[in-house]
Amino acid sequence: MTRYLTLATVLAISGSLGGCGTLNCRTAECSSTDRSATSCCAADRLTTEAATLQEADTMQLGNFSVSLSVKDLAASRAFYETLGFKQVGGDGTGYLIMQNQTATIGLFYGMFEGNIMTFNPGWDRNSNTLPAFDDVRDIQRHLKSQGIAMMMEADEATTGPASLVFVDPDGNQILIDQHVPRAGSDK
Repeated sequence: MTRYLTLATVLAISGSLGGCGTLNCRTAECSSTDRSATSCCAADRLTTEAATLQEADTMQLGNFSVSLSVKDLAASRAFYETLGFKQVGGDGTGYLIMQNQTATIGLFYGMFEGNIMTFNPGWDRNSNTLPAFDDVRDIQRHLKSQGIAMMMEADEATTGPASLVFVDPDGNQILIDQHVPRAGSDK
């Protein structure tokens, strides 16, 4: 898992050093001639450098979509087409995958109850395999080490496609659904 500072952390560092909290030294707050270590511009330079430091774990979860349980696939498709979504996958009878700019939704008829947030490790939004990603089994071990209970677990003995399901504190289901083998394995 990769470690990076979030933008909020970077801006907080800048503000605690007396900076204006922006990454642009040309703002009105930075127009003074004082360029000391506590000035806005000095803090912003430090902030920019600090952005390359590593701090918080970031899982590489791959493509994100919302999987919607629908009552009528054709009616749902027509509705989302009015919002500019276009079909990019699916069998047309049980499910459809639709996209609009950066949004991806799955429409599923009779496959599950409720709606599910879905992540696909190893895939970009066009279902292309990524060269490097966090394997679903590694993600599962990390989540379990943080005390998150699994509703469905990936088989740790495998290296191929696998899935896991858990819920957030509000009961929303999250599916981590990896369709490609572990990076570097044949199957």
